[in-house]
Amino acid sequence: MTRLSGKVALVTGGARGIGRAIVERFAAEGAHVMIADIVEDEGRALAAALPDAMFHTLDVSKSADWDAAITALQARFGPLGVLVNNAGTSMSGSIADAPEADWHRIMDINALGAFLGCQRAVHAMGVHGGSIINVASSRGQRPSSGQAIYSASKAAVLSLTRSVALHCGENGLPIRCNALCPGVIETPLLRQHMASLGDEAAARVQLGAMQVMNRIGQPEEIAAAALFLASDEASFVTGAELNADGGFRIRD
Repeated sequence: MTRLSGKVALVTGGARGIGRAIVERFAAEGAHVMIADIVEDEGRALAAALPDAMFHTLDVSKSADWDAAITALQARFGPLGVLVNNAGTSMSGSIADAPEADWHRIMDINALGAFLGCQRAVHAMGVHGGSIINVASSRGQRPSSGQAIYSASKAAVLSLTRSVALHCGENGLPIRCNALCPGVIETPLLRQHMASLGDEAAARVQLGAMQVMNRIGQPEEIAAAALFLASDEASFVTGAELNADGGFRIRD
């Protein structure tokens, strides 16, 4: 039997990168999956290529979009059982030079998006329970001076995760909420960043060296960690931070 057989999952930012890898792994493990994203062409194509998936346009910073997505998901597949708050964005900037507009954009997507998703999931999962996975970042644990807003947004996600786990436990709700913290992962956003630096090969070496394992991680490796947290194998895991970062957080 596959590890997510019959479970209903919603993955935000599911059209590309880490989100896409999670969608593909969940589908392979028997889940009914909604790919929720603002990237419509790729999201619809992915849904069409999978055996039991659907696409829905979702801007994670908009409450109405969340309500519509949950309604559509449950109308087709049944009660929500797994939510992966994966959608996110990143911009560089220190406290000295980061523009205020970047604060609003990054916080709206990374922090507000996770908040709205958790809130909707707690109501949708209710007494039948489920698993919420917030994709944070090792930068939420080990901030960078050059990513002031991004680091703060991911730290907010980690604190939110613990608060949601506490709420569910204190109210007798069988809902687990955990954070997944990737390091530097091979995604379209990362490749775009490396290309902007001019010498992509040198950038790859430099970024790989940020991990103890001296390489950039792959989206499929993050998907494997998400699968564990979504599955019944993690039935006694809540309020946790699972680092799938190649040792990024502990690198000197």
